[in-house]
Amino acid sequence: LSRSRSAMSADDADMEAGAGSGREEAGGGAGGAGGSREGGDGLTPVEKARRAAARVTAGGETHRCVTALVVGAGSRGKVYAHYAVENRELMKVVGVADPSRFARETMARRHDVPDENCFVSWEDAASRPRFADFVIVATQDAMHAAPACAFARLGYHVLLEKPMAVTRADCERIAATITESGVLLAVAHVLRYTPYMQAMKTLVDAGGIGEIVNIQHLEPIGHWHFAHSYVRGKWANEGRATFMLMAKACHDVDIIRYLMNRPCASVSSVGSLQHFRPAKKPDGAGKRCMECSVEASCPYSAKRLYLRAIEEGLTGWPVNVVVDAEPDIENVTTALKEGPYGLCVYDCDNDVVDNQVVAMQFEGGASATLTVVAFTEAMCVRRTRVFGTHGELDGNGEDSIRFTDFRTGRVETLTVDPAPDDTALRGHGGADYHLIRSFCKAVATNDSTAILSGPADTLESHLIVFAAEEARRSRSVVRVGTVDDLFGD
Repeated sequence: LSRSRSAMSADDADMEAGAGSGREEAGGGAGGAGGSREGGDGLTPVEKARRAAARVTAGGETHRCVTALVVGAGSRGKVYAHYAVENRELMKVVGVADPSRFARETMARRHDVPDENCFVSWEDAASRPRFADFVIVATQDAMHAAPACAFARLGYHVLLEKPMAVTRADCERIAATITESGVLLAVAHVLRYTPYMQAMKTLVDAGGIGEIVNIQHLEPIGHWHFAHSYVRGKWANEGRATFMLMAKACHDVDIIRYLMNRPCASVSSVGSLQHFRPAKKPDGAGKRCMECSVEASCPYSAKRLYLRAIEEGLTGWPVNVVVDAEPDIENVTTALKEGPYGLCVYDCDNDVVDNQVVAMQFEGGASATLTVVAFTEAMCVRRTRVFGTHGELDGNGEDSIRFTDFRTGRVETLTVDPAPDDTALRGHGGADYHLIRSFCKAVATNDSTAILSGPADTLESHLIVFAAEEARRSRSVVRVGTVDDLFGD
């Protein structure tokens, strides 16, 4: 929602303020020292990072038009498909499968999909010979493995929404099937693809901060986002979906592993469902927000979140999840009176944790911590600090990295453009745009180097997530398995 974007921008404003404690603050331009010069090219780490970010944002993409079948035409499927609307010469949606007639027909109209390529189930689509270059699998989390494997065997390249799957066995099955089928796979760990993350990764790999000793990473889910998705919504109950760390923060574990560039050896974790439970329900609260005497003072009011959005003309996410139709004041009001999104947040059947901390020990001795918490003003704007032997990085999650060089005492702020101004795909700091753009290029050229989140990397980071949840439940330190353990190579 627009009001939340304003709040997040304000929340991030302190990142670039007061860098110095008396030290020199260098600007982001070419005149900054940018750290000691590393390597034979004579470029400083900051100069290399700036070039890496520029490569991601460079326009003028040219390749053959690739065709896509969308399996799961909900929020994430629509996001990736929208790239075809903005780039008709690069991508075309030629098929859609979704059990929702509204979702299916909406996508078919938007992309001129012929009736014969519209399917109620993915199985119906998979019964046909391959008729697209790739498939976007954006079904619910527990429904990823079967369609991903089926379409890979048919010769489709696969863009798979995260998480890869919700069990170790299914993750391994997907990775093995992709390898056996000889097709491309990109799992939607979108955060890897941003100019911001490519700049941070380059600063690390170029030796800007020396050897990494520790990473601190925060995933602020956002108070109303958590109530929408993880209390009232589709990811509220582990039996219907998966545990919170996998559903929400496999992105974040993956980023930590990506920056570390070494295997995780062991992990421990604590977390709980502290707040969204019956014992915390205020006195006088009703079963539903539409009939609650304390609704006006509740920060999780469904009336405030959904009806006010309609009144302000905002009918996209999250309002469009509440009804299986075009949202309006009447059908949303009915849904709040009768459906799960109108329930009191203290009376739902949710059981996933609302706060969790993961501690990771990596080979060689480096460590990392991940904090995931529901109760934040900012929504999903990650904050990352990387501490090395020669310097540190402080990133705001979208467009700014503050680099301190211990060797020179200089502090420099590197800023990047998250996504082109003319794209609507600005989710995750522009990461959605950069993922689908990179995947289309990979498919068109049959070049896997454009994919940063393939089967092996994804499987490895998912193994950390599974181990972290095991550690939380068992209250113990758990060894993390490796891809080598599974495949022996």
